[in-house]
Amino acid sequence: MFHLSRTIRVSLPKTLRSTRSISSQTCSTPEKPAPRTASFGFRTVPEESKETLVKEVFDSVASNYDLMNDATSFGVHRLWKDSYVSSLKPGRKGPLRCIDVAGGTGDIALRILDYARENYADRETTVAIVDINAQMLKEGYRRFKKTMYHNTPQISFHEANAQALPAEVFPDHTFDLYTIAFGIRNCTSIPDVLKEAHRVLKPGGTFACLEFSRVNNPLLSTLYDHYSFTMIPLLGTILAGDRSSYQYLVESIRKFPPQPEFARMIRDAGFTTGEDVDGGAWEDMWGGIACVHKGVKL
Repeated sequence: MFHLSRTIRVSLPKTLRSTRSISSQTCSTPEKPAPRTASFGFRTVPEESKETLVKEVFDSVASNYDLMNDATSFGVHRLWKDSYVSSLKPGRKGPLRCIDVAGGTGDIALRILDYARENYADRETTVAIVDINAQMLKEGYRRFKKTMYHNTPQISFHEANAQALPAEVFPDHTFDLYTIAFGIRNCTSIPDVLKEAHRVLKPGGTFACLEFSRVNNPLLSTLYDHYSFTMIPLLGTILAGDRSSYQYLVESIRKFPPQPEFARMIRDAGFTTGEDVDGGAWEDMWGGIACVHKGVKL
């Protein structure tokens, strides 16, 4: 077709040749790329809007964060967090330098420090708590004021984005342990969070994520869906006066990648994991309602 077009153009009058040439250039103009989008629950929103929308949710629920987790986990999130931290055994091989991301209220950081102290007499392990939401960090700071760790080098609070941790505060190859619990699904770009986790961990360091996940048992899945979509928003209305935030949290759980897909994302970021089975790359809790994923930076 290209050679035929050239032959025709040679035989045309000059004015027609100009018209044909202009038409060809117009048709080859590249289209503008589609705007980047992200999921906000079941809604698709412009990527740059998600961070603001999520911030509004957590501004709303910050003072009732434990209540929110009670509603979404039947109240057993405390047991899951205890099991999660116990599986990491902080302090067993000596003091660790830890970073707890999306950890504003201090749930995981406090467990890490208590576990290291109570089991290994370790008072040198440190945790840097990172959260993008200032209200959540205020709740965590208030909680730590009641503990022995307040105003010690063992704990620090930082307002920062998990997708772009400031390198001057969090240099490459700094931490032994990176934890993120019930937070990564709220981030705009999960791959960017994983890449940053890989960057700040030392070689041999561990990435550990606790998150709501995919229930594989059909009966349990049906029961959990019914509870989630009917009771959790209702509890949000009754207990916190905020149905929409709790509705988002339910929907965000359903949009999070299933276990094998998330394990692949962790490997794509440069980590090594176990095999793609329960007990390998991940460990299901309560049939997959929650799940712990781990990866090691080589």
